[in-house]
Amino acid sequence: MARDEKLEHLKRVPLFARMGHRELERLGQLADEVEVGLDRVLTEQGQTGHEFFVVLDGRLMVLDGHRPIATLGPGDFFGEIALIESVPRTATVRAEGIARLLVIGHREFHALMDEFPSVRSAVLDALAERLRKNEAGDGG
Repeated sequence: MARDEKLEHLKRVPLFARMGHRELERLGQLADEVEVGLDRVLTEQGQTGHEFFVVLDGRLMVLDGHRPIATLGPGDFFGEIALIESVPRTATVRAEGIARLLVIGHREFHALMDEFPSVRSAVLDALAERLRKNEAGDGG
């Protein structure tokens, strides 16, 4: 994948939207592109996660137990909480066919936050915003 294409995908992720060009470039260097096949499980509900994923191509099914609850496609992302804290995954995500993804590991992401304190601030702001939205959405 071209470097510019990778950066465009990363820029569309709300978690990274406030990052500057230098930070995005570095994130692009740390992100691996992977291709997975049909029925490949990327995250397993209840297991501790260590990676964040951005969908480039293909379709993924999000499952709560064995019940499908959402479909992810190009531009969607999942696993962002795993970048900040090692907590059990809230859902299983499985490939519905061949899919291409960008993967960013916990250790690489923390190295990026150490290198660029502005990234840490942007991530904490984005997570706080998500929490506010979730609380407002729950009526609490």
